[in-house]
Amino acid sequence: MPSGYVILQCNVKKPENYKEYVSKVTPIVQNFGGEYIVRNGENQCVEGENKFSRVVIIKFPSYEKAMEWYNSEEYKSVKKIRLDNSEGSNIIIKGV
Repeated sequence: MPSGYVILQCNVKKPENYKEYVSKVTPIVQNFGGEYIVRNGENQCVEGENKFSRVVIIKFPSYEKAMEWYNSEEYKSVKKIRLDNSEGSNIIIKGV
């Protein structure tokens, strides 16, 4: 079964408040079998334009598990913190 990936690109507007999101979301991701692959490491845009300063990639055991995490009551309780303190895009994609 192909893995599922969450790809978040964002600009953090309120870093101090965003830290609360990071601390609360991590155990929820782990409870759904998620593993952080990228969490804003050193990067360089080599083509096109990068409008976001933060990139996060999370690998889940399956696309369905990633969707289950995103739609879960546990995540809904902290998602608002991210939305209130950052702007960007968030996609969930099925791996090959």
